[in-house]
Order: sequence, then C-alpha cells, then structure tokens
Amino acid sequence: MSSNSQVQNQEPTEEPTKETNQEEKEAQGEEKDAAKEEVKAEEKEKEDKNEEPKEQKNEKKEKKKEKKDEKKKDENKGSCKDFIYNPRTGEFLGRTASSWGLILLFYLVFYGFLAGMFSLTMWVMLQTLDENVPQHQDRLPSPGLVIRPHAIEIFYNRTNPSNYEQYIGELHHLLQHYNDSIQDGNDLCLVGEYTEQDKEPVKKVCQFKRSILRQCSGLPDTSFGYAEGQPCIIIKMNRVIGLKPKGDPYINCTAKRNTPLPMLYFPPEGRLDKMFFPYYGKKAHSEYVQPLVAVKLLLTKEDLDVEQMVECKVEGSDLRNSDERDKYLGRVTFRVKVSQ
Repeated sequence: MSSNSQVQNQEPTEEPTKETNQEEKEAQGEEKDAAKEEVKAEEKEKEDKNEEPKEQKNEKKEKKKEKKDEKKKDENKGSCKDFIYNPRTGEFLGRTASSWGLILLFYLVFYGFLAGMFSLTMWVMLQTLDENVPQHQDRLPSPGLVIRPHAIEIFYNRTNPSNYEQYIGELHHLLQHYNDSIQDGNDLCLVGEYTEQDKEPVKKVCQFKRSILRQCSGLPDTSFGYAEGQPCIIIKMNRVIGLKPKGDPYINCTAKRNTPLPMLYFPPEGRLDKMFFPYYGKKAHSEYVQPLVAVKLLLTKEDLDVEQMVECKVEGSDLRNSDERDKYLGRVTFRVKVSQ
C-alpha cells in the first residue's frame, strides 16, 4: 500500500515539469522567430537603401566633395595669410625680424667678401698687363691684305654713274684722313729706315700724303678712273703690333689670263716704305697712318665686258703670301668687270 501511494505522489510532480519544458521551448521558438523577423527587417532596410537611385548617391558624394574642398580652401587661405604675416608670432614670410636681420647680415658679409676677392684678383692681373701691347697675341706674324672698294667683285657700267658711285664714295672716305692738309702736321721720317721709338712716351706719326697716289688720289680725277673704264683699287696691309718686315716689301698684282694686264702703281713700284714700321698699338700709336698702294687697271676696249681676275701679293720681304689655308695671308684676290 505504501508503494502505491508513493507512485501516486510522484506522478503529479512529473507532469508540471513537462509542461514547463514545453513552455520554455515555445518561448525560445518565439524569440528565434522574432530575431529572424528583425534580421529580415534589417535586410529589407539595407535593400531599400541600396535601391536608392544612383543620381541621389552621386549628389551626396558631390556635396561631400564640395564641403571638403571648401574646408581645404579655408585652410589654405588661413595658411597663406599666416605665412605672409602671422600676427600671433610676428613672423613675416616665415621669419621673425631678428631672423631676417641675421640672414641679411650674413649675405651682406658673404657677398662683400666675394666682391673684395674679385676686385683684388682683377687688380693683380691688371698689374701684369701692358696697356699698349697685348700680353698674348693670336695674330699671325704675316699680315693680310684688304682692298678698297671693299668688294670682291667690282662690276659696273661706266656709262651709268649710279653703278659706281658707291665705289667712289668708299675711296673718298678712306683718303680723307690722308689729305695733305692733315698730313702736314705729321713727321717727316727717314725713307727706307724703321721708325723705332720703343722708349718714346708719345709715338710720332710719319707722313703719307694723299697726293702721292697721283692719278688714284681722287684729286685730278674725282671718279678715280671709273668713268673712263680704268678703275683704281687701293690696297693696304693689316696692322700688326711690332711688325718689322725684312727686305724691301712691295705690292705686285697680276691678272689671271693669257696676256699681262697693264697696271700703274702709286707710289711707284707699289713700295711699302719701312719708315711706317713698326706699329705700336692703337693706344700708344693712335694717330698712326697706314701706308697705301693704289693700282690703276689700264683696261682697253677689248677688255670691256670681260671679267678680269686679279691677285695682289706682298713680295720682296719675309712676309708670307702663299699659304693655301689662308687665301688672305699676304695676298688678296678680286674680280673686275667694266661694261659699256
């Protein structure tokens, strides 16, 4: 009897525990369902957000960029103003007044020192130079020849004065410095002797009168023979400091043709007298007068309308006149054609 009563007493306790377990399971299931619904709701919201039109997204991005750009501009304005002048620190262009003073003082001393060194080296160098003679001369010992009129080709029509006015003008301009009235003020030097005056502070100038050129002086014939078809060509030698040509230099001209071309030389025989040498430089010998040689081409009627090639050389001395690398060393070539 007692055992039956115990069994009866145990049965009612088991039934409520089963009921509570079921209720818990139901509650847990409801919670899971609620959580799933919340997740679904969030997913729907995300989908709804993703489904927004692209234009709205782009507008939002552009607005964000504009805000950022405005912020950057404001920052840059503020930084530029502070760089030019910062009222809080008193800095101007990133430096205080004392900093500017120190750097300016440094550069003043530095560049002053450089200027002093440069001036000192220039002064020392100038003490080694001769104001009359270059320390290093790159010119050749043999001078070149030049002609006036300054043209390699002298072509003109003798019946038309406008064709040769330019040539005549050049010759008159050259010989102005050789006028007898000007040359009378220069010295009479010894013919055939070098005029050496190394120790003289003031160098004398030897006379070379225009009248020596006679028919090519432009005095008896102002056209220098161009009007009659027998033009004058004036030849001079380039200046070389200290040059003293040996021998008895003279100018000799030849025409490159089968028969010789008659010519007249002024001074006679085209002499370059030694009294005009040496030359002491532009500063010491500022009034120096170069010797000239005039050549008058005696063209005949048969020579008219025919091109004549003439070569003039310095001969009778040690001056070079046959260097193939320099066609103007001691010689000059020109062409003449007179038409009618």
